[in-house]
Amino acid sequence: MSEKKKTTLINVLKIVAPGTPIRDALEQIISGRTGALIVIGDVEEVEKLCDGGFELNVELHPQKLFELSKMDGAIILDQDLKKILGANIHLVPDPMLSTDETGMRHRTAERVAKQTNALVVSISQRRDVISLYWSNYKYVLEDIRALLAKANQALQTLEKYKIRLNEVSTNLNSLEFQDFVTLLDVGSIIQRFEMVKRVADEVERYIIELGSEGRLIKMQLEELMVRVEEDNMMVLKDYCKDSRRAEKAAKELRRLSSEELLDLTNICRILGYEGDTVNILDKIVHPKGYRLLRKIPRLPVTIVNKIIKKFGDLETIIKASIEDLDEVEGIGEVRAKAIWEGLKRLRGHSTLEQYI
Repeated sequence: MSEKKKTTLINVLKIVAPGTPIRDALEQIISGRTGALIVIGDVEEVEKLCDGGFELNVELHPQKLFELSKMDGAIILDQDLKKILGANIHLVPDPMLSTDETGMRHRTAERVAKQTNALVVSISQRRDVISLYWSNYKYVLEDIRALLAKANQALQTLEKYKIRLNEVSTNLNSLEFQDFVTLLDVGSIIQRFEMVKRVADEVERYIIELGSEGRLIKMQLEELMVRVEEDNMMVLKDYCKDSRRAEKAAKELRRLSSEELLDLTNICRILGYEGDTVNILDKIVHPKGYRLLRKIPRLPVTIVNKIIKKFGDLETIIKASIEDLDEVEGIGEVRAKAIWEGLKRLRGHSTLEQYI
């Protein structure tokens, strides 16, 4: 699925998510087994396809929408979802537009969506299925219980991926203090970050579709994803040949397919390293220090940037004395000591983790 389609789908799901007036009406329509065809969108384009019916222009309310669905025709809502513009309207889209649907209501819905900029909601009278149509796309809403089960399963997968990410991150801490990091190690942690983020995106989509029913899932997701985005960016700034390309590299990583992400040489290429496919992963690389410095409490990004600008890389920063750190503009003796002790604690912790 393209990024554009993903973004549009998320916006569409927000409109019909549980807790919204539209979804309340849809649930009532399903319970009443009346079926419905609801058009949300550009009034001028939709008006050209309308024939007959009643002009209403009344405030949108779930109960009103349910009662109007008992009539055969379509219901037209305004773009802002504040007004019911008309009901019992016969829609006449271009019959030459292709459609794979078989039922009359769904065929009309798909053609109207293709011909206009509207979001069209079609509710099957017999099968209790809600289908969403926009442009050339179709999405069928799932039952809340099935959706919750899928969201919980995705959340469990995310937890496992996060545990593995933490393990790889701890290993990288130790290697960085030893100044023995290879592109294989860097590619592995970036790959893990990307896998975690992609599963998190899946959970996020479930949360949006669940609406008010997804509050607990959202809380768990937020807890699992604390600092993940920032840590990922710090790794990219540490190991991109040019740290200024970190944000661009992050975007390029997002565009990799699942198969391309499994090939670590693709990640190396995005970081700016080219070479023999076999030997490139064995190349020793030196971190600049962004990631480890950000682990020191109450150390602003501006100070981190100044430290790295002065010393160049992590190895030099580790070897620096309190007096050396104090010379960096804006640090001062107290903060210099805190940085020196913070790096010492991190080194001791990473050494201890190796033997646990």
